[in-house]
Amino acid sequence: MRDSGDISALPFMKMHGLGNDFVVVDARTRPVPDMAPIARALGDRRRGVGFDQLAVITADEQADARLAFYNADGSLSATCGNATRCVARHLMDESGRSEVTLRSERGLLACADAGGGLTRVNMGPPLLDWADVPLARAMDTLELPIEGTPVATGMGNPHCTFFVEDVTAVDLDRFGPAHEHHPLFPERTNVQIAQVIGPDHLRMRVWERGAGVTLASGSSSCAVAVAAARRGLTGRRVRIELDGGPIEIDWREDGVHMTGPTAHVFDGWLTPAFLASLPE
Repeated sequence: MRDSGDISALPFMKMHGLGNDFVVVDARTRPVPDMAPIARALGDRRRGVGFDQLAVITADEQADARLAFYNADGSLSATCGNATRCVARHLMDESGRSEVTLRSERGLLACADAGGGLTRVNMGPPLLDWADVPLARAMDTLELPIEGTPVATGMGNPHCTFFVEDVTAVDLDRFGPAHEHHPLFPERTNVQIAQVIGPDHLRMRVWERGAGVTLASGSSSCAVAVAAARRGLTGRRVRIELDGGPIEIDWREDGVHMTGPTAHVFDGWLTPAFLASLPE
């Protein structure tokens, strides 16, 4: 990664997992400014770099690194599965190891090389109680009192999954924001529409809170797999076809394991002039 030599110039990496794209800032050995205004400016695909989420890597005493995630609107997200997988692959390539442990607001996440260029992350057990998702009041998370009776699942962030006959027939640009801000979700929610292809095969599209329509979402994929298994629509191990490509989800006793590809696209740095132009 090129460094301008000026502490006010900020290096970054551009990565993606199945087209779900990220700017990643490695702050393990250097100070970084407040990242919320940087996220809002940098997320602009015309005036910044463009991303679905911004991930910041910092040092951690008990894990190989700690991760913090920002949406394109500057809001924080407790977890981001595809970004976690990308950073895990970067750290494994950097260290020559086949396993690393990362910490996020979700807790400690075990990550491993799954072979064939794929990376696996245990995203932890799903949160199935209404208060843990969280929802605004007590109810059955398997059938929410919303038209379409979606399923609510917590994966460190809230998810609302609708099962439909044809995901291509849904106008996600309108459907997504209408449900992201539903009053049952006090912290907003990620919205998924899923179609059952077979007992171990799903098709999914996703609207991410604070980002909009994305080509893929790791935590959303985990939530959809859990919702489908709870409904009896599939088994606990499924292949999910996303707009950006396929991902494998395996809901085991110790958590929901997510396996998929990653890509490190390029390295760059934010100039002092860009950083100085940001609002306080």
